[in-house]
Amino acid sequence: MNLEQKNSQIASRILFEDSRIRIWEMILEPGQDSGRHHHSNDYVVVLVEGDKVGITEHIKTDGSIGTYREADITIGTAISLKKGGTETAFNPGSKRYRDIEIELLS
Repeated sequence: MNLEQKNSQIASRILFEDSRIRIWEMILEPGQDSGRHHHSNDYVVVLVEGDKVGITEHIKTDGSIGTYREADITIGTAISLKKGGTETAFNPGSKRYRDIEIELLS
């Protein structure tokens, strides 16, 4: 898979897609990462399963270089994020991590 293809794959698999939204599922086992990817659209992440998540922001939405950070998660939390970020998600926890990502296409 080349970098352009990887960057279009923002999560594990697509659950639904139409002209307005694309719904992804992200599953990361403990110690697993998502691979580097870029968010070309605004999106909403809903935390479904897990205890921790880590993110390496390679390029933040404001164009600056980011860093690695970890957070405990609260199941059911929804987070609205702006397009433009390039990142790698990582599961530093002891449980499987799962989220649903709703990518806004229009």
